[in-house]
Amino acid sequence: MEKISVFWHRRDLRLHDNAGLYHALRGPYPVLPLFIFDTHILDKLEDKADARVEFIHDHVSVLARELASMGSTMLVAHGKPEEVWVRLLQQYPIGAVYTNHDYEPYAHERDEKVKRLLASQGIPFYTYKDHVIFERQEIVKDDGKPYTVFTPYSRKWRALLASRPDSAVSDPAASFYLKSYPTERYFSRLWRAAPLPVPSLEAMGFIRTGVSFPPMQVTQGLIRQYDKTRNFPAVNGTSRLGVHFRFGTISVREKARHAAKLNDTYLNELIWRDFYAMILANFPHVATQAFKPEYDLIEWRNDEREFQLWCEGRTGYPLVDAGMRELAATGYMHNRVRMVTASFLTKHLLIDWRWGEAWFARKLLDFDLASNSGGWQWAAGSGTDAAPYFRVFNPLAQQEKFDPDLAYIRRWIPEYGTAAYPKPIVEHKWARERCLEAYRRALQQVKK
Repeated sequence: MEKISVFWHRRDLRLHDNAGLYHALRGPYPVLPLFIFDTHILDKLEDKADARVEFIHDHVSVLARELASMGSTMLVAHGKPEEVWVRLLQQYPIGAVYTNHDYEPYAHERDEKVKRLLASQGIPFYTYKDHVIFERQEIVKDDGKPYTVFTPYSRKWRALLASRPDSAVSDPAASFYLKSYPTERYFSRLWRAAPLPVPSLEAMGFIRTGVSFPPMQVTQGLIRQYDKTRNFPAVNGTSRLGVHFRFGTISVREKARHAAKLNDTYLNELIWRDFYAMILANFPHVATQAFKPEYDLIEWRNDEREFQLWCEGRTGYPLVDAGMRELAATGYMHNRVRMVTASFLTKHLLIDWRWGEAWFARKLLDFDLASNSGGWQWAAGSGTDAAPYFRVFNPLAQQEKFDPDLAYIRRWIPEYGTAAYPKPIVEHKWARERCLEAYRRALQQVKK
């Protein structure tokens, strides 16, 4: 029986411009695409109406239909990856396995187990960079150590991007590092087989949510105006492509190429994405611990009642509450509001950033461990390149600056301005002083 290669889709749910798939298709064997609904992950989800599982299922189904239209198929499994692979090795004449890198701690452990299993059968396991432009060790300081401050990292990121133009014109958008992988040229190398069934959401224990997912395309006009509109939550001024980047339904190389032509501020956001992915890959402890260990000495209050009020959007601070209600209703929160809500939880309420990070991990459509942990630690002051601990956002000042007409607030808080809207659970100036004192006590312990 002729051997086949398996391409394992994870956070790259597309056929177009997919680095690992490209290399698989150019390999020695016909390629069978695979996706595994990983029960190690799914069993931990508290909400069985989880829109992210629905999003993944929708896009895996789209891939299966695309492959069927080309006379191929997609194998969709449901279970623990190591057990799925044991079954696949018994069922298929696998000669090689290809996939793309995943830098999260669990993913690293999972891949090492699968790699060892495959090696025991003499099967190579090839992985490739796909969901970032520059990865773990590509942007380092002159001494070879990873950057922990964004600005010098971003300067070197841009310099490397410009160092290998694919054309005679010195244009960042023409960089070698932003080129696409022409998978379409090699679709004839897909394994020919009848379509295999895709398990239903219900069979896996999940239900549809009715959440509306953002489109995969945005207008050039929106990106051109991004630097002017991105901070105003009532305005349609951001791309909302986070969920597509997270699950790889779009190519980050293509979006970076367009951003390099259209708006430098938008490109800078993609550099932040690479930066946080690099930090997680080099310092995996940031998933559960402060990057700066002295910040783990903070005596968090962790008041469960106040945390619940924050989750429900009933703190009495309108911008915070509007953001939390938007998150609950849509799985999305505007980035400016994410900073305000995170600062409020950690500094006004002195609740551990890990509580907020876990809530966002549960609710955000675009949850990405690297960016979520990075953003929360930035707000708490404990992370790389973080806001200093004495910087405490004033939610009312933020509201006056970024939602002066109250359009965003009234959209999500219909009772705003009535007796039904709660009074603030804490006074800003007093909470700020309490926060500064708690942080000072923790940091003074290090100095002793």
